[in-house]
Amino acid sequence: MLFNSIDFAVFFPIVIALYWLLAKNIPVRNIFLLLTSYLFYGWWDYRFLSLIALSSIVDYVLGQQIHKASEKSKKKLYLILSLCVNLGLLVYFKYANFFIETFVDAFSLFGSTIEASTLNIILPVGISFYTFQTLSYTIDVYKGKLEPTKNIINFFAFVSFFPQLVAGPIERASHLLPQFSVKHKFSYTLFKSGMLLMAFGLFKKMVIADRLSVYVNEVFNNPTEYGGIEIIIGTIFFAFQIYCDFSGYSDIAIGIARTMGFDLMKNFDSPYFSKSITEFWRRWHISLSTWFRDYVYIPLGGSKKGSIRTYANLFIVFVVSGLWHGAAMTFIIWGVIHGFVIVFEKASMSFRQKIYKGLGLDKKVFSNRLFFGIITFIIVCFAWIFFRANSLNDAITLISNMFTVEAVHNIYEIGWNRLEFDIAILSIVALLSLEYINSKKNLYKLFNRQSYAFRWVSYVVMILVILVYRSVTVGDFIYFQF
Repeated sequence: MLFNSIDFAVFFPIVIALYWLLAKNIPVRNIFLLLTSYLFYGWWDYRFLSLIALSSIVDYVLGQQIHKASEKSKKKLYLILSLCVNLGLLVYFKYANFFIETFVDAFSLFGSTIEASTLNIILPVGISFYTFQTLSYTIDVYKGKLEPTKNIINFFAFVSFFPQLVAGPIERASHLLPQFSVKHKFSYTLFKSGMLLMAFGLFKKMVIADRLSVYVNEVFNNPTEYGGIEIIIGTIFFAFQIYCDFSGYSDIAIGIARTMGFDLMKNFDSPYFSKSITEFWRRWHISLSTWFRDYVYIPLGGSKKGSIRTYANLFIVFVVSGLWHGAAMTFIIWGVIHGFVIVFEKASMSFRQKIYKGLGLDKKVFSNRLFFGIITFIIVCFAWIFFRANSLNDAITLISNMFTVEAVHNIYEIGWNRLEFDIAILSIVALLSLEYINSKKNLYKLFNRQSYAFRWVSYVVMILVILVYRSVTVGDFIYFQF
């Protein structure tokens, strides 16, 4: 079920009304949330509910066994079993065909031919997200950071919690699971802030992301037909499309949870204002980057085993992150680019600081922050070409054609008309302006200090903007495919 669909527009108010009617009875409330979440996910394909149920029951049982085991070897055995089941399902559904194709291609390099057909596999929506969420539970129990829950309903509801089930944020059990055990009292302030966050998320998705997708799809699906400024604009538009699409989903998910008294972690923090790639990853998909930090980077040794090992660990994390996003060389190269730049930034930090000091480049000065911000954005956009391209050959073609001098088409007529183009540009400017203001002053608190009349006029205007200027193209959220 899509957040931007008529189905959800009917589903949401009914669920919220029933939720608050049942809120005083915690066990009944959580059963209701579990059933609601399964209905939400099953609306797409009910057959894959069995995977969520299997992952939930396996990690619930193994979490108990890990906690009860007195010997370290037994604890480790149960943890390995959890890893094998969860990662095994993920690898089969997401990477089986990729490994088959890679295996065949590897043999062809040596002049041998292997006949192997790919499998007819449907990728379950959100499997990468809920797999990582359940894995963090058993790993934390194994490390002694978390006491396993004895309430199976609460655990099932935690794994399948519908606002963030299919595209995050990837929650930790230590943060979200205890919230299913406490009574939530209705708060008008929280409810209002949740609804406003949902509206902002819908604005990002329906007005900006879906509109930009028309131009982006036309350019990236036909790489040989475009060049120069057309590809540059298409790449920049994709940068904002994927940001508005994914952060829009996160905003809606956090907002829905907030209307029910739940708190989800922040997933984005104005990433395109970053002044380095390292800073970008502190602001982009925060729930994933911190997951990799805690469950991959630190277990590999983090930064405690020397510089070379630190750089290797960082690089491995970003290669794995690229592979997490998709079973294709384009995603791996995207991860490699980010990994390489982050390793460079870390390795050259002291040298660069001396250069900046010698040149008088103070990052606190606006012009310098703008300069480093533009450089960072260019690097991010370059990497996005590989992320969005349909194949490695397409990515290479797009990069090659980008340096042609003359445009082939009128940029205002690529997939749409001049009005649509202008609305897209104005929407991006409005988004960046709001995020800049919010970085200086808390926009929500600033808004709440305004008069009652101003606030209600703003609500009406916000709804009208979404309804009137929404894109006629309605697409799935991009991260559903991951």
